Amino acid sequence: MMRKILFYDTTLRDGSQAEGISLSSHDKVMIAKRLDQFGIHYIEGGWPGSNPKDMEFFHMIKKVGIKRSKITAFGSTRRAHIKVKEDPQVKALLEAGTKVVTIFGKSWDMHVTEVFKTALKENLLMIYETVAFLKDRKIEVIYDAEHFFDGFKANPEYALKTLQQAAKAGANNLTLCDTNGGTLPHEIRHAILRVKRAVKTPLGIHCHNDAELAVANSVQAVGEGCALVQGTVNGYGERCGNANLVSIIPDLQFKMGFKCFSPAKLKELTALSHYVAEVCNMPLVNNQPFTGRSAFAHKGGVHINAMVKNAKTYEHVEPKAIGNYRRYLVSELGGKTNIMIKAKELEMHFQKDSAETKKILTEIQRLEHEGYQFEAAEASFELLVQKLLGKFKPFFKIEDISVRTENIGKGVPRSIADVKITARGAEHFESAEGDGPVNALDSALRKALAKTYPVIEQIRLTDYKVRVVNSEAGTAAKVRVFIEFQDKPHSLSKDSKVNGTNPGNRKSGKNRCQDKDQTWTTVGVHENIIEASWKALVEAIEYKLMKV
Repeated sequence: MMRKILFYDTTLRDGSQAEGISLSSHDKVMIAKRLDQFGIHYIEGGWPGSNPKDMEFFHMIKKVGIKRSKITAFGSTRRAHIKVKEDPQVKALLEAGTKVVTIFGKSWDMHVTEVFKTALKENLLMIYETVAFLKDRKIEVIYDAEHFFDGFKANPEYALKTLQQAAKAGANNLTLCDTNGGTLPHEIRHAILRVKRAVKTPLGIHCHNDAELAVANSVQAVGEGCALVQGTVNGYGERCGNANLVSIIPDLQFKMGFKCFSPAKLKELTALSHYVAEVCNMPLVNNQPFTGRSAFAHKGGVHINAMVKNAKTYEHVEPKAIGNYRRYLVSELGGKTNIMIKAKELEMHFQKDSAETKKILTEIQRLEHEGYQFEAAEASFELLVQKLLGKFKPFFKIEDISVRTENIGKGVPRSIADVKITARGAEHFESAEGDGPVNALDSALRKALAKTYPVIEQIRLTDYKVRVVNSEAGTAAKVRVFIEFQDKPHSLSKDSKVNGTNPGNRKSGKNRCQDKDQTWTTVGVHENIIEASWKALVEAIEYKLMKV
């Protein structure tokens, strides 16, 4: 019978140490609730002795009613030459009131002498006495052997002694930490084989990703007998991040045969990944394995042709198994097969060698030569097909537009847009002020359309990206603008006004936890950034009206 693997999530502590992440106590509670729903075995809430916010979380989470997970407090061994019961941070661990506590101690002799500034023998006492103190109070103790693998390389005998002290004191699990993230898989294996001869306590693994091996090292450790895997959702963490549980879980279940979670729960993995990214206000990397938007996206014509015949040709797992979905990207590389597949998705049926397919492919190739990309702007592709086939009926006509920006270099710039349109025979003129030209144009256009099409008020711009197409042209280069809208504000999203004069200053809002039908993206290309933005903006509005 395959042994059970326990998962320990440290997104709320280690993950929050990532650059760009700042979680409030409320944010942490929301993530903890979602992790509990998924069934993660341990949720590390934070270090109650380090800051008031973490202690507040432990007080708040008690009122939530966590059902499946064990909430864990994190802290250090006692300080050198002080009694455990007198150490303030150990007292704080008890005040957190959790049934599980994770204690980290030093395994590397260099850290003991140069960071703790104490004797190696005193460090062994610090480990033993802290673990024993907590065990006497009927607390489950996970001992994190910090820098274990570096310590093992430098002084294997001493590193093993630190584990033996924790085991002797009654630790329930000894987690081996690759804190610097520079250990290789074969070194992980060698060290664990030695550890298993020295102690009989169940082992865990905690890896950082500085050599991009955190997932590989974690999987290797489980193969060598570790029963507990620590990591974070989406690999968030300090420097290059922690081991990504979103990859480790399906690797162990699909590749190694461990039954980590039920098939129904695994189908929630993509939603979990996107949800945590949303709360952390971090863009989920498109090509993240398993849960990224591009994880099952196919672009090359040869690949797509093979995929139509057998999905196993270019997919190592079924996307639905982890809650993701397959996408065929429209581009000049995709060929006629791709056009046919995308048309079928849009409920348009014509043959691979039909005149319609040839016409669409020719136009896509022409536009991509100009700088367009449709693989990330499927709404623009659908509009293009509808227009080429003569099936699109315009909802409004642009009569006149203008935009100006004032006070540049004199404090806060101010952009004002004027838009005149004709919709259903009536002419509308509106002006609007915005944080930047694009924001002003967006507001003016929607004000002009709102009386005729009230549904416009139910959408909002959530993402704006600019890419230079031909940088060698200098300031005359073409720019490619992607604009994303969604039907209604997500309850967790920040207000997303756009400054078209300097779009690089704001974070991407891409990959929010949304159903794919609620979010759509369009693209515009031009030498003038405002013109490119306007093209994408108009298409985004047209797409919404077409779908109503």
